[in-house]
Amino acid sequence: MSIKLLIADDHTLIRDGLQKIIHMDENITLAGEASHGEEAVNLALKEKPDVILMDINMPGVNGIEATKQIKEKLPDTAVVILTIHEDREYILELLSTGVSGYLLKDISADELLDVINKVAAGETIIDQRMGGKLMEEWNQQNQALEIKQQLTERELEVLKEIVRGESNRSIAEKLFISEKTVKNHTTSIFRKLDVHDRTQAVLHAIKHKLVKLD
Repeated sequence: MSIKLLIADDHTLIRDGLQKIIHMDENITLAGEASHGEEAVNLALKEKPDVILMDINMPGVNGIEATKQIKEKLPDTAVVILTIHEDREYILELLSTGVSGYLLKDISADELLDVINKVAAGETIIDQRMGGKLMEEWNQQNQALEIKQQLTERELEVLKEIVRGESNRSIAEKLFISEKTVKNHTTSIFRKLDVHDRTQAVLHAIKHKLVKLD
């Protein structure tokens, strides 16, 4: 079965290079190429490719947003991110959209063709070099979620004010509770976060993204 493939990258040199690689595999046909995200979305909806090679940094609509739009309309199209970025947040955000692959641009031609055929068959491929970073981020997120679930809604409110640098008196006035109650919540927060003072609590909250400041 022939694989229809779309290339989305804002660099002409990269697109030309990818075209040459694609032509090495008789099983893959080029459905088109896009130089920015909006064009990628429009071409995808028109051509309905089996696989899309998608860059992240493109003018206008970037690769992440383009991927979200495409997967919403064409859930069966396999999107493979081909990028220079090793950012864990990029990977997690894109995995949540349902991408089928995340590869770094120094991948070999043979490896790329192998990935294209595998994702077209339903597999998900992540660059091996990103595996450790991905697991580290998942572990951090799971740890943060576990910690957050241990804190009560009121404790999270108090922690948010602590991160803002507010005093116990200020927190008490803002939340309409007594200073003693604030102290009790603070003690409980320190125990649950396994910290000993406000500075440590603030650092812990920021690192694990336990609170969101307005």
